[in-house]
Amino acid sequence: MKIFISSDMEGTAGVVDWSQCRAPEPEYAYYRGLLQQEVNASIEGAAAAGATAFLVNDSHSKMVNLRPDALAHRARYLSGRHKPLYMMQGLDSSFDAVFFVSYHGSMSSRASTLSHTYNPLAISEVRLNGVVTGESGINALVALGHGVPVVLVTGDDTTASETQAFCPGVTSAVVKTSVSRFAADSMHPQEACETIRAAAETAVRRVKDAAPPRIELPATLTVQFRNADLAEMATWINGVVRDDDRTVHITDDDPVRLYRTFITMVLLTRGIAE
Repeated sequence: MKIFISSDMEGTAGVVDWSQCRAPEPEYAYYRGLLQQEVNASIEGAAAAGATAFLVNDSHSKMVNLRPDALAHRARYLSGRHKPLYMMQGLDSSFDAVFFVSYHGSMSSRASTLSHTYNPLAISEVRLNGVVTGESGINALVALGHGVPVVLVTGDDTTASETQAFCPGVTSAVVKTSVSRFAADSMHPQEACETIRAAAETAVRRVKDAAPPRIELPATLTVQFRNADLAEMATWINGVVRDDDRTVHITDDDPVRLYRTFITMVLLTRGIAE
């Protein structure tokens, strides 16, 4: 059984500030270690349930956060920031399940620690078929395109709820409760890893009954930008339609192509936003 793991960092227990998850900040080295432990806990739980092969796609920031030699069960490691499918690079139909580890909530959520939707400097809200979504729902488009179920999500309570909207039945490992965008009540790291390990084992034991994400096709991503210049720039991409000064949408019956168009939009507008 093959498991695809997309690992972010903001959802790690104890992480509540950008300085904790960005190099070369002094706190980063410690918190990347906590992330590594949570990723390994998900692998160990899956292995206990019979999974035998793992691909970890490092999906946070410059995407070089994990130590390859410290990954459990000799997992393969996909790292580096130039990836056509970004946080979902490497997934194909040969995988049996997808894990989202250390994910966070959407930019427009009421309370989710370090919330953002791909680029907090450019994007203020994304809706998938009219429902507010974070990176979990957007990334689920790729899982749908390959017919692979998303069976585990780890992070805060808001992230679990947002993922459930598009992946009904997903097993959630809630390792912290967000108080605000920069505060959370987190489990002790050891308890967080125990929670993730148990959830991953449960998720893999249920794989035979799991279904791909429930997203109606053709699907529409509606993106609200922080200013009109960003929305105008987005329309330079074929298929992007402007709705008002700051809002555009994309519709496609191919979920992977829809995702790639969205990622192109993110990368194009990143330069002007920064």
